[in-house]
Amino acid sequence: MRRQSEQSTSSRRKRSSRGGSMTLSEAGRRGGRRTAQTHGREFYEDIGRMGGEAVAQEYGPEFYAEIGRLGGRRTAQTHGREFYEAIGRLGGETVAQEYGPKFYSEIGRAGGEARWGRSKSRTKSKRTTTTRRTRH
Repeated sequence: MRRQSEQSTSSRRKRSSRGGSMTLSEAGRRGGRRTAQTHGREFYEDIGRMGGEAVAQEYGPEFYAEIGRLGGRRTAQTHGREFYEAIGRLGGETVAQEYGPKFYSEIGRAGGEARWGRSKSRTKSKRTTTTRRTRH
């Protein structure tokens, strides 16, 4: 049995309709470029979404959690803390430019409500009715 590296180049070539030959990787590259030209970005978005939905249905959310965890560990090993600091800073700057300071107020308020289970208006009214204890 021949190993792949020992196979002749001609066995890995494909005949084109014009009589020449090209490697399988070249044929795939050319086919991919042609598909991109004829179908456009939406085609790739659609097939990617359909593939993702099929994988999610077959393997469930635990699968995505596990591959995300593994990918995060690998990224941390290869890039380190500085990488995460840099992408976090860039993401924060982008959000700030897109949404402005009012957005941060709103998400802060929503986070506080979710954490403490009360709205800002309840907090204010509660403060006015509660007496403060003073040190003696």
